[in-house]
This record gives sequence, C-alpha cells and structure tokens, in this order.
Amino acid sequence: MRPAEYRPLGRGELRALMRSRGISPKKALGQNFVVDPNTVERVARLARVGAGDRVVEVGAGFGALTVALARTGAEVTAIEVDHRLVGEAASLVPDTVRLVEADALSCDWGAILGTRAEPAARWVLVANLPYYVATPLVVELLKTVPAIFRMLVMVQAEVGARFAASPGSRTYGAVSVRVAYFATARLVGRVPPDVFYPRARVDSVLVAIERRAEPAVRPDVAGYGEVDELVRAGFGGRRKMLRRSLAGLVAPEAFDAAGIDARLRAEQLGVVDWGKLAGCRRSHACSRPPS
Repeated sequence: MRPAEYRPLGRGELRALMRSRGISPKKALGQNFVVDPNTVERVARLARVGAGDRVVEVGAGFGALTVALARTGAEVTAIEVDHRLVGEAASLVPDTVRLVEADALSCDWGAILGTRAEPAARWVLVANLPYYVATPLVVELLKTVPAIFRMLVMVQAEVGARFAASPGSRTYGAVSVRVAYFATARLVGRVPPDVFYPRARVDSVLVAIERRAEPAVRPDVAGYGEVDELVRAGFGGRRKMLRRSLAGLVAPEAFDAAGIDARLRAEQLGVVDWGKLAGCRRSHACSRPPS
C-alpha cells in the first residue's frame, strides 16, 4: 500500500493487538505509545519535512508517528530498540520506511545515516523520547552527529523546559547550556497525557532544536570539553556563588579577565559567558586548592 493508505492504530486497536501478541509495555524502556491521529499529524507538520527530506525517527513503537512522517513524502528511517515491536511495526508502516533494530544510545549513527559514504548528508530527527533517554541522547547527537541538523522531540514537560530554558529561569541548568552550545531550542507545543497508551503520568511538550551553523562559543575561545567542565562544577553547587563552586578551577584573575562577577551563581550565566570564563581560565591558571 501507499503511505497515504496506512494509518496509526487507535487506543482500542492497539490494546487488542498487544493482547493478541502477548505484548505489554516495558516500564524499563519508558514505553508510552501515541494513539491519537491528530497528535502524530501535528508532530509531522511541526517537523517541517516533506519530499526530498531525510528523517530519522527514534522509537518507532507500533509506527503511529512513522506513518505520519511517511505521509509527508520524506525518506524515513525508523529506529526501535525493542525486538518485539520491530516485527509488528514492519506490518503497520509503508514499505518505503527503513526499519532498524538498534539502541539509539549506543548504535553506529554513521552507518545508520550513511554519512561515511555521504558525509554531507543532512537529516531531521523526530522522536517521542522517554525520560531516561531524552537528555543523554539529545546532547550526544548534538556533540557527535552533525548530519542531524534539526530535531523535533516529544519529551516530558520538565525535560523540555530544561532544553529550552534561558539564564536566570527556574528550569535553567547544565543541560540548557549544553544544548545552547550547539543549538537553539524552543517549545512549540504541549501534549496531554491521554494521547498515550498507557496513559502518561505527566504532560509532555514538543521541542524544536536547530543546530547552529557554528557553536555558540568559538573554538578558538574554548572547546566544548573546557566549557562543560566548568558547567558541571558550577551547577554541581548551583546555590553557591561561582567563586565558591569553581574554587580550584578558576582563578580570581580569570573572572576579572572575562568580565564576570564571581559573586554570581551558575544559573545567571549564558553559554557565551561560560565560554568566556573557560577561555580566560586558559591564561590564568588556578593554583589554589579547592576549598
């Protein structure tokens, strides 16, 4: 059948299918499957993909979002870690979809996306990500898979808020800085718990993440590892002033050179500020032992 002739399963249909196959959701994998056609169509629309685009979906499940993405005319590669679901999805999605059984946290992304043979390939990632995988996967892909230039991810509301948070906000933290180093992120929609089976326990959000042409901090100023070392320490003691949380890492002279008040706290610094501080740390070695 053509992509347009496939459709996502509704709640009753999915429950019946799972019962007939002896399949139950795995809590360890954070499995909550979207069973609302309007939601998957909305996600596909917000992903801004169509004919000629390459889309990789993480967590194909029973193919609801996969079908919606295929209907746009995009070339879809869908990754699923659960062996039980790969075979089921094969019969529920168009044969134009490429299904891959793999763990997105440990798979060979170069092989899946074909970037070894075609280094300039550009991909859009679209995914419904469970809590345990969302943060490490998004950050790792931004760090190591430049072929993915744009993402639209459905995540728990608190996770999405951290991805898109601005300095000084309640939800701003280390992951906010890590995402901002490579990309811009913004909330583009909310998803209620009742569009999932099993029903989710919390609200979800849709986050649009777009890779910057260049990192927010120029490589000649400071590298990602240098920035992240300070971010880890700073947010590890986020209630402390920077002169305390970064004691032993950043000399007082480095704060002065970067034009940053050492009395500030970690959540008050944007990614560019962290970059300045990391860069100035290079030329102002800290000899004080940690307090």
